[in-house]
Amino acid sequence: MEATTIVRGRAVPRIGLGTWRLTGRACREAVADALRLGYRHVDTAAMYGNEDQVGAGLRDSAVDRDDVWIVTKVWRTDLAPARLRASAEASLKRLRLDRLDLLLIHWPDSAGIWRAGIEEMARLREEGRAMEIGVSNFPPALLDEALVRVPQVFCNQVELNPLRRRPALAERAARHDLLLTAWGPLDAGGRLLRDPVMRHVAAGHGVTPAQVALRWLIEQERVAAIPRSRSHEHRAENLDVFSFTLTDEERARIDALGAGPPG
Repeated sequence: MEATTIVRGRAVPRIGLGTWRLTGRACREAVADALRLGYRHVDTAAMYGNEDQVGAGLRDSAVDRDDVWIVTKVWRTDLAPARLRASAEASLKRLRLDRLDLLLIHWPDSAGIWRAGIEEMARLREEGRAMEIGVSNFPPALLDEALVRVPQVFCNQVELNPLRRRPALAERAARHDLLLTAWGPLDAGGRLLRDPVMRHVAAGHGVTPAQVALRWLIEQERVAAIPRSRSHEHRAENLDVFSFTLTDEERARIDALGAGPPG
């Protein structure tokens, strides 16, 4: 299994660093450490309040910016076109970058202002301020509408793990050649990593249940995962998922843990 997935001709690193709830020095050091370990995908958001630290960590790492897939998101209160553009430009300023690899709408708003916002995002893409654009937390019906309005939608970032499967979104990803980025890939509640099936499969490969969960994700087409970790050891562990492969039987047992919601 390659360390990248190809979506619409772009290579996207399958394992990225999530930075939700990482702030201050801890965030800066986590990003720099992850990039030195070999991560080439970092996810942040305006709402996280840590884009300054993410950018500083990128510079501290001494990794070439062109080698890193940088993602940020616009919060749902900033989806009117002028506010969305201002949010994107403010994110670029905080990150100290001249372009984003991927700009996402963080959540759809109940008033539907996202419809005008995503068209503004398409203009930012045309201008080269964001190389790709997409959405986050969009259910199937809204994703369908977004694709009609802006066929350039590249990604939907959603909660995705063996207990929270998304068959309808996976079908759309295959049909439209979209990236699915999994937030919460290790199930923040902890139930997944305590599951006897996950523990049994992990023991058979000499790895951890977290590594099995990430492997289950990245063996799927057009899927990337962005686990968050506060420790060097866990960041290294989360990246070390390319040396083993799940068997068909193991995948079937993990698949059976929970079908999750239809989306």
